Amino acid sequence: MNDELLDTYDVVVIGGGAAGLNGALLLARSRRSVVVIDAGAPRNAPAAGVHGLLGHDGLPPAELLERGREEVRRYGGHVVTGDVTTVIRNGSHFVVGLAEGGSPTARRILVTAGLVDELPDIPGLREGWGHDVLHCPYCHGWEVRDQRIGVLANGPRSVHQASLFRQLSDDVTYFTNGSPLTDNEVEQLAARSVRVVDGRLHSLERADHELRGARLEDGALIDLDAFAVMPHMVARARFLTELGLQLVPHPSGIGEYIPVDATGRTSAPGVWAAGNVTDIAAQVGASAAAAASAAQQINADLVAEDTAEAVAKYRART
Repeated sequence: MNDELLDTYDVVVIGGGAAGLNGALLLARSRRSVVVIDAGAPRNAPAAGVHGLLGHDGLPPAELLERGREEVRRYGGHVVTGDVTTVIRNGSHFVVGLAEGGSPTARRILVTAGLVDELPDIPGLREGWGHDVLHCPYCHGWEVRDQRIGVLANGPRSVHQASLFRQLSDDVTYFTNGSPLTDNEVEQLAARSVRVVDGRLHSLERADHELRGARLEDGALIDLDAFAVMPHMVARARFLTELGLQLVPHPSGIGEYIPVDATGRTSAPGVWAAGNVTDIAAQVGASAAAAASAAQQINADLVAEDTAEAVAKYRART
């Protein structure tokens, strides 16, 4: 269900995941006019449940978001489906352009559009993403505990990822996929009894929608129940370029993000960001909490502006 899109809001929230909805909830409860613009492509849509979120562990992602939309609307907030293409500054306001048409203005912007997981081009990998092909041991590790888990070397954190999954299973296989290991990494994997398989990966073999194993280019098949891969994570924020905000490489080397200060402020005045768009490793709970904190900062900033305008009018009358 789409709400009617108004012309002007105090705050436009770009992104309708847990972060955006939680930020909008705090703003609506502060009696701010707020709209959440949701592109309808949540990152965790393939997952069966949200994990590690107190009171909601295992809840289907779609159900969590539906509850969030209902709560935002309960306090007068709006939620609409739309794809933001541009955000332009117009004096003291921002104009938000939508691919579907419409261009609401706002006094402040909260960006919670999340990120895109860019996966290696390996046949069979995308088909299992969010089910038996995973990246986060904290999100889905319990569900594959004690299973045969493969880990793909495809970034600077891959050995660390293998160590995390080794906490969950005694049967972990590390696929170098042609990437060299340092002596220290070889020692770490050997010390934790992680099997190392050299050679390049050809594909993941699947049957009846389930992972069966990893096929190497030489034809060998390694039996597996789950497969871990670290995606390249890219923030959904290219619509901010006209405000001077650019994606920058994350210090960890695993993606690109929008930097913010401790309050969620970006370098563009009037624009805040929270969730995976700026913290690419954050789980649902951390993303929602960061957006709530940013929303408080946005409301305080608006209160300061409202007070300054009221004082100016008061002085003009006296």
